Amino acid sequence: MLEALQANALAVAGSLLAAILVALLIFRKSDPKDAPPKVYTGLPFIGNVQCFVKGPLQMIQMFYEKHGAVFTTPMFGKNITFLIGPEAQAPFFKHKDEVLSQNEVYGFMKPVFGPGIVYDAEPARRSEQMKAMANGLRVSRLQAYVPKIEKEVREFTKAWGDSGEFDIMEVLSDLTILTASRCLHGDDVRENLHHQVAQLYHDLDQGITPVSFFLPNAPIPQHFKRNAARKEMCRLFGEVIRARRKAGPEANAKNTDILQIFMDLKYKDGGAPTNDEVTGMLIALLFAGQHTSSISSTWTLAFAMLNPDIMKRLEEEQAQVVGDADAPVTWEHLGNMELMHNCMREALRMFPPLIMLMRYARQDFAVTSKGTEYTVPKGSLVFTSPAVAMRIPEVFKDPDTFDPDRYAPPREEHKAPYAYLGFGAGMHQCMGQQFGFLQVKTLVSILLRNFEFELIEKKMPELNYESMVVGPKGNIMVRYKRRAAAAK
Repeated sequence: MLEALQANALAVAGSLLAAILVALLIFRKSDPKDAPPKVYTGLPFIGNVQCFVKGPLQMIQMFYEKHGAVFTTPMFGKNITFLIGPEAQAPFFKHKDEVLSQNEVYGFMKPVFGPGIVYDAEPARRSEQMKAMANGLRVSRLQAYVPKIEKEVREFTKAWGDSGEFDIMEVLSDLTILTASRCLHGDDVRENLHHQVAQLYHDLDQGITPVSFFLPNAPIPQHFKRNAARKEMCRLFGEVIRARRKAGPEANAKNTDILQIFMDLKYKDGGAPTNDEVTGMLIALLFAGQHTSSISSTWTLAFAMLNPDIMKRLEEEQAQVVGDADAPVTWEHLGNMELMHNCMREALRMFPPLIMLMRYARQDFAVTSKGTEYTVPKGSLVFTSPAVAMRIPEVFKDPDTFDPDRYAPPREEHKAPYAYLGFGAGMHQCMGQQFGFLQVKTLVSILLRNFEFELIEKKMPELNYESMVVGPKGNIMVRYKRRAAAAK
């Protein structure tokens, strides 16, 4: 009886799938004659999906090598057009939201950020929110963040002792969220609520899975924890916001954190964000930087440990620019750390945390590659892949080699338009990149001047494609030893 029911269920499911596929074929809009070529691998409809899930970068690289910089691959009932390389990528980064929109493809973040925040906001309201975020990341505020970050790093490393071992990704993730909390959330949150906020952030982060992209409200355990975490985050920050408002403007004038900026935000229509919306903007800003900073600092140090000559040069640069282990880092110092800056750039080139960027085509638009012009039709999902594009040999010489000197004169390989995508490009370039460089360079500077590091396993780990933001898979165990000067 059970076998019969299972057979019937499979038959019904098969019939429904067949009907859906037929409907897609019959009713889909015909593509323009000059549309990008459609490419497939394996079985129709499911072959591309299987290949993509197994190894997204390998699939994109394979299609790029076979079919060129512009191609469309049907997946999940949608046409996904990839634009790879500086020339083909240009329209992706040049067009405004009226042509290539972010809202439709990043809508799965609504349960994390909340309604009316960033990708769920109307364009005008979203622009005002982004301006408020940019205001919190202007130079005068960034300068004030340097000593805050230094204080956190030095306090954190006091308990390490003279030697030991740890997972560097875990340690740098902790340091990233501690320093971000101090700068973005404020002293009251960092001192009183950090541990709760850090755990809630972890639950929010784990609630973004590949399933979330297609079914953001699917009844899965990760989504249940995500929803509970956001509710509790709003409650905790609501208490902080109410306490600050009660204290009054004079007491809040000393607050240099971005929480205060969001609290003081007034929209052009006279309205102001609710406490939940203030919390949502804080979550959005933390999401934008947490992974990039923790992952890029991990790769930067790992590559340096695998390249002793580069590590030696980094240590020499720190001695020349900053001084001994106890010397405080200043804003001016950070601007003179050219090699460290280029090492971080190179780490982001080789292993960008966002391996794909996405848009939705609200209109037809043209794209050119090697003299051939294509029309990408309205309704397409449009992707570019920094992870593939920044490994093109014609753009970056010996792309699989960690070479921070490629950014220094006279080479400056990153200066070709839309070649380097470590922080995106064009009008939607990451506004937090200055904070990201500041945060990573400050904490790495303190670590290098106080400790010697050695990778226990002398190789780079594999990438973890199970996460929406791609970092190392498994542990990266490091052996450390406190320097003699630092011990004194």
